[in-house]
Amino acid sequence: MQQKSKLFLQALKYSIPRLGKCMQKQHLNHYNFADHYYNRIKLKKCHLTKCLQDKPTISELARNIPSRSFSCKDFLPIQQENKDSLSENMDAFEKVRTKLETQPQEEYEIINAEVKHGGFVYYQEGCCLVRSKDEEADNDNYEVLFNLEELKLDQPFIDCIRVAPDEKYVAAKIRTEDSEASTCIVVKLSDQPVMEASFPNVSSFEWVKDEEEEDVLFYTFQRNLRCHDVYRATFGDNKRNERFYTEKDPSYFVFLYLTKDSRFLTINIMNKTTSEVWLIDGLSPWDPPVLIQKRIHGVLYYVEHRDDELYILTNVGEPTEFKLMRTAADTPAIMNWDLFFTMKRNTKVVDLDMFKDHCVLFLKHSNLLYVNVIGLADDSVRSLKLPPWACGFIMDTNSDPKNCPFQLCSPIRPPKYYTYKFAEGKLFEETGHEDPITKTSRVLRLEAKSKDGKSVPMTIFHKTDSEDLQKKPLLVHVYGAYGMDLKMNFRPERRVLVDDGWILAYCHVRGGGELGLQWHADGRLTKKLNGLADLEACIKTLHGQGFSQPSLTALTAFSAGGVLVGALCNSNPELLRAVTLEAPFLDVLNTMMDTTLPLTLEELEEWGNPSSDEKHKNYIKRYCPYQNIKPQHYPSIHITAYENDERVPLKGIVSYTDKLKEAIMEHAKDTGEGYQAPNVVLDIQPGGNHVIEDSHKKITAQIKFLYEELGLDSTSVFENLKKYLKF
Repeated sequence: MQQKSKLFLQALKYSIPRLGKCMQKQHLNHYNFADHYYNRIKLKKCHLTKCLQDKPTISELARNIPSRSFSCKDFLPIQQENKDSLSENMDAFEKVRTKLETQPQEEYEIINAEVKHGGFVYYQEGCCLVRSKDEEADNDNYEVLFNLEELKLDQPFIDCIRVAPDEKYVAAKIRTEDSEASTCIVVKLSDQPVMEASFPNVSSFEWVKDEEEEDVLFYTFQRNLRCHDVYRATFGDNKRNERFYTEKDPSYFVFLYLTKDSRFLTINIMNKTTSEVWLIDGLSPWDPPVLIQKRIHGVLYYVEHRDDELYILTNVGEPTEFKLMRTAADTPAIMNWDLFFTMKRNTKVVDLDMFKDHCVLFLKHSNLLYVNVIGLADDSVRSLKLPPWACGFIMDTNSDPKNCPFQLCSPIRPPKYYTYKFAEGKLFEETGHEDPITKTSRVLRLEAKSKDGKSVPMTIFHKTDSEDLQKKPLLVHVYGAYGMDLKMNFRPERRVLVDDGWILAYCHVRGGGELGLQWHADGRLTKKLNGLADLEACIKTLHGQGFSQPSLTALTAFSAGGVLVGALCNSNPELLRAVTLEAPFLDVLNTMMDTTLPLTLEELEEWGNPSSDEKHKNYIKRYCPYQNIKPQHYPSIHITAYENDERVPLKGIVSYTDKLKEAIMEHAKDTGEGYQAPNVVLDIQPGGNHVIEDSHKKITAQIKFLYEELGLDSTSVFENLKKYLKF
């Protein structure tokens, strides 16, 4: 369960401009050591409770959420037989949807923020912040600490919980699905719990206790997606709230992290390529902070603590990949850092966890997962290769020094618990019912050769008993930005697609982080076209090896992944039949030239500065999806956008869609009568969030679109969805 201190790198990976939510309510920094909202996530089989049944059904969502859809088929002639088949498919979809809404069902429930502190577990139950005795955490015997409805927000959820050291207070960050704005509440724990204070727009926050045994809350304030200010507050009789630090450079953001042993609170100041860390003494939080190392362009570092030593994960030195160093806490400057452990080539550091006698590194090497357990007493290293089906870690913080628990998952398999026991020196896996997907599906790891000879890894899923894979539909996933891995957490709809005969392919192109920092560097700035070449090579390799064909191939991405997808639609539309995008970044040039937007300055290290650098401007023009639209045949495209999205402005998406429609209509006019025009749908949802991964309305709309465009029967897929999704 999540403690007051998060896992090392997970806590630091916070502000990804055009990424949004991964793995439920989560967040990230530019290198995907973790995801954007640092909740512990678990999935468990359960039945609908009354609280879940009170959620709106799909039909209610359709009535109450005023989405706006625009389709090119509103303007272009379509053959009559296609209209008839579309109508039949629509009828089948509506019938199944009605059944889903009325039938009881089993599903996987995703548990959000949950913290174990002392003998209690703190979590959200219904619309309340509650706590219960640890041994009673799965029962209904809990104490209500705060009713979220008092905040008068629409469907609020708890994003993060922190408990003060002596359990006099608990702080919780509250958000809603349709906005990135947040409120941090502080509840005084007593016989009658009461809200002591609330702070708007809090990003990260941590508790420490000062010399007089007084609880001090440090928190960062976010304004216009920029996080530059650090505050500290006390409560009770000695109530105060003061700004403690302000970062002056607008390209940097600030994040707080409490070391695993609570000895130091770290102020992490970072942009996409550079970081700087200050230490606040957890025993004397009012003393001035201590600088570890002044920021050096291109040098990233993150800090943990154990036994008066700092353990520093950094890319300083050659090669410029992450390595583990250490130094005495009282001599933290870079000249005192001693090399402690180096990673193999093509290795991504996913996370690090510190224990009393061990340091555990969670790694991805050559597209496979590993755990390295380092004995701190004797510097021994034990490397464990994890099951080949596993594609991602879910970290499970734990104060027990004897065990290191974590979960493994894949896009089609729910998380499974594993525990490394230090005394035995062995890894134990959760026992019980084996998921049938292990026998009914296959996972393959292949490579494609890009134009320059680089090997590009791919992860592929399909049914074991599938025959003639060339005739099966293929859904390709891509991202390729910010040094972030493709999201490969469990998604019920992906599993349903595999069960229905689809092939899923995840293309780990340059610009992402799957093979380490250099993999990212080779796909950003004036190397962004490498990612496009990689994606093209992956799809051609899949087709060449008998995985589907262009007429049955769809491509999907969200946020910054839209850059490569949009570019491929311009350069090689014949490879695809359909595309689904969510909150896509499509107008790179105009966005990066608008410095009034909240994230433009933070983004310069990724995309370049077209306003002041003509080389960057001309290079962006070569791949920018909006700039390269032309009259030609395009795949059908379904775009989900959010009305008040601050990360990817709606204006750019609408401009892209309008220009695309004009190009399609011009091509249709030149082609003549009988031309089958692609369908272009822009679905604008209300709210100010960036990506809503669990929107059932969005999921069903995208799946419906794919089945229609590829000419597939959708009845069974929606029947199967009821096993997993809460409608």
